[in-house]
Amino acid sequence: MMSVQTAIGRGGEMGEQSYHFNVMRRAIELIDRTQQAGGEALSLEELAAQVSMSPAHFQRLFSRWAGVSPKKFEQYLRLGQAKSLLRERFTTLETAHAVGLSGGGRLHDLFLRWEAMSPGEYARHGAGLTIFWGWFDSPFGPALAMGTEKGLCGLAFAAETGPEAAMADLRGRWPEAEFVEDAGRLRPLVEAAFEQKGETALHMIGSPLQIKVWEALLRIPSGHVTTYSEIAQSIGAPRAVRAVGTAVGRNPVGWLIPCHRALRKSGGLGGYHWGLPVKRVMLAYEAAREDDRGVARDEGRGQAAG
Repeated sequence: MMSVQTAIGRGGEMGEQSYHFNVMRRAIELIDRTQQAGGEALSLEELAAQVSMSPAHFQRLFSRWAGVSPKKFEQYLRLGQAKSLLRERFTTLETAHAVGLSGGGRLHDLFLRWEAMSPGEYARHGAGLTIFWGWFDSPFGPALAMGTEKGLCGLAFAAETGPEAAMADLRGRWPEAEFVEDAGRLRPLVEAAFEQKGETALHMIGSPLQIKVWEALLRIPSGHVTTYSEIAQSIGAPRAVRAVGTAVGRNPVGWLIPCHRALRKSGGLGGYHWGLPVKRVMLAYEAAREDDRGVARDEGRGQAAG
């Protein structure tokens, strides 16, 4: 079996992304320690020194990865950001505008189509199904992708869990399937997903309740959040908040189906199957880019009016 390092090392230019994410993990630790000690926000020079980089290189790296400066990105990593998102970017799924996941939608320039297994097929635990798999580099660390002939059925992030646990987790969901390593077959779908442009397809394998919950997650716009109770309300099961939370946690396709955008009503992050640091970085990554796009739109309107 090909090692994780060998597999993601073939990603070429994408190979820088896990390195950037590892820097983000270190930055989160630094920011959290500073907050807990009651200190002021770290300066660019202080953050750069802590990760053994020059300020100029640190600035370039962050700007390339996050689309904004390190200083601006830091505010999205603050521990209270989840509550701010709930106050300012809360999405009521009952009235969420369905825009086909294109243009102004959740993934902007990525066209996403999906197909769900029937309950009978789900009950067979993958029997008779061939699932292809491969390791890829991603903006959020090493990613394990799995897919059928119809599309991606799994996307796991191993930065916190480790590669062996990520592999065991996804394979354990469809224990009767045949697994074949074939990263080349999956590469176009995976690259479209992380570059957020082009077309990708999903083949969702879950129970009827899980499918409903995952469909609801798809209606949350990029840079916004909702709550587990809102998801339960939107699928017509307002009393099933606990079951909804379980279904959110069982989402097999991280990032594309944005379970990271589901928060507790209190403003707490809740759990995240692939590790809370990954969830925090995903939320910060999207919020920063959404703000940056908003500034660009405002400037464009101002120039047009002038």
